[in-house]
Amino acid sequence: MLLREGLVGVLTRFGHETVAAVGDADALRDAVSAYEPDVVVTDVRMPPGFQDEGLRAAVELRAVRPRLPVLVLSQYVQRAYAAELLDTGDGTGVGYLLKDRVGQVEQFVEALTRVAQGGTVVDPEVVRQLLRRRRDPLAQLTPREREVLALVAEGKSNAAIAHDLVVSEAAVGKHIGNILGKLDLPPADGTHRRVLAVLAYLRA
Repeated sequence: MLLREGLVGVLTRFGHETVAAVGDADALRDAVSAYEPDVVVTDVRMPPGFQDEGLRAAVELRAVRPRLPVLVLSQYVQRAYAAELLDTGDGTGVGYLLKDRVGQVEQFVEALTRVAQGGTVVDPEVVRQLLRRRRDPLAQLTPREREVLALVAEGKSNAAIAHDLVVSEAAVGKHIGNILGKLDLPPADGTHRRVLAVLAYLRA
């Protein structure tokens, strides 16, 4: 609430009109529908779960209004969130900033203005991490995890991999769990995640 009120004060000082300041994702959707604002500023995490409610709302709003400018604030770099947001609409009129940038008032207002005008603004730290991930998605894997992933790519089962590496099947399962986590693959059907991991391996 303090951050929200602080933002309202900053925006007012720089000549912007705040038509609504809300505290949860449902209220955000309702406010956008009621006021049709020129730009939306939202946190990634909002009540009631404080997970990714704000981001989900932003993605949904952009699905309905692809040209709705949205600036999302996050406490930490969430590469998957940033990528998902940038994939909405045509990739314009969207921003993803770390909350630390809000303390730099002039830079924040400049970023908001650029987003409102259809520009794209991404926090430099987010860019660095996204580029690092795209250069080599396997960089975080240990040599053993790379070895396991290579055998998965050959279509081998956990039992077959365990036999080839002379380790237990439980050890193979643990390695695969680590691989899926490091590749930032979302929870889903186990087979589907293995396929995505193999695709990451083949693209690297």
